[in-house]
Amino acid sequence: MEDASVWTKRDADVVWHGFTQMSSFTESSPIMVESATGHELIDVDGKHYLDAISSLWVNTLGHRVPELDQAIREQLDRGAHSTMLGNSNRIVTECAEALAAVVPVDDPHFLFASDGASAVEQALKIAFQYWTNQGIGGHTKFLAFGGAYHGDTIGALSVGDGGFGTNIFDPLRFPVLRAPQLSNPACFDTAIAMIEEHHDSLAAVIIEPLVQGAAGMQMAGAEEFARLGVAARAHDVLLICDEVATGFGRTGTLFASQQCALTPDLLVLGKGLTAGYIAQSVTVASGRVFDAFLGPDLSEKTLYHGHSYSGNALACAVAKRHLELIESKNVLANVKARSEQLRGALENKITPLPQVAEFRLCGLMGGVELASPDPSERWGRRVCAAAVARGVLLRPLGDVVVIMPPLTITDIEIERIVTTLAEAIDDANL
Repeated sequence: MEDASVWTKRDADVVWHGFTQMSSFTESSPIMVESATGHELIDVDGKHYLDAISSLWVNTLGHRVPELDQAIREQLDRGAHSTMLGNSNRIVTECAEALAAVVPVDDPHFLFASDGASAVEQALKIAFQYWTNQGIGGHTKFLAFGGAYHGDTIGALSVGDGGFGTNIFDPLRFPVLRAPQLSNPACFDTAIAMIEEHHDSLAAVIIEPLVQGAAGMQMAGAEEFARLGVAARAHDVLLICDEVATGFGRTGTLFASQQCALTPDLLVLGKGLTAGYIAQSVTVASGRVFDAFLGPDLSEKTLYHGHSYSGNALACAVAKRHLELIESKNVLANVKARSEQLRGALENKITPLPQVAEFRLCGLMGGVELASPDPSERWGRRVCAAAVARGVLLRPLGDVVVIMPPLTITDIEIERIVTTLAEAIDDANL
């Protein structure tokens, strides 16, 4: 079998990787995965890596979960996909029913898509058209937070706060009202004041409850988000909760909105929806939003939006079984226990290091911010490379090292992650 260097060269010749400078791809020692099992990835050379980022936050229960494998096999025997544009599929209905029983949305209705950005895009279009369908003009603006990230499509980029080299697309982005980022103590007071001032022109306010993931794991208290939700409801402003990253147990409850006492008008889910098996996302609309789109056939009230692969049968089969496993395996209890353990380990082994500024943790969603002497040196990348060399896959967001293991992570694996991170920080010679 060809070794990793050969495979990396073959890959670089034909594949274009997202968020990756391809001119230096082959020199960055990427993992060339051959297989995966449990909480580990195995490369083409047979080396094992503890997947401490859940393969970009999606593999909630790890890899090759027998029950999820079986769910897909069973659905394959019935059919892989059929269009949802005007028709339906039994497993899609069953999946939506299962989700309806647990999402914090009143009278929920589900519009499936392929990824988080697509589901955000749907939410923005729905919020915009909602007001038009009711004959109420002027509600054309969105309020978002500084540091926000909602995806890479143009609408999602618009409500996001740029960065990651996306500023080149500023001429394509529509303008939004922007509250300060979560690290600013006045951000919620400012956002609430903006809702009060601009509610007659707002289509919706969009938030990431509890944690802004791509901003470097910036966090705020549940009570602050609750205040924002009360203000939005009081002024009849639609609330969009983007839980692509925080959904399905990542923060300790099934949805972060639940900790914040939020009942969003639109809820966006992705990543963990299918436990990392098949690309699938969904926009959840409340009954009052959904009802605004009802009218005569082919009327202008119709939501003229959809995707070829939305409501994929295989994805819905695994999503439905995933929900069942979260409950039957008592996953949320493990998140709570392992989060407490991780917090203690970070306080004991990472906080004392002079190279560390602080860590932030909510459930099993954490980031260690390095006290980088020179941001241009990309210390986060160096630390993560040193960790990978020791068999633990971590990922940097600038100078923040992300820790986001599977929700079924064990106590032994938590200790390994933190010990390896401490050694990697020392190896990087900050």
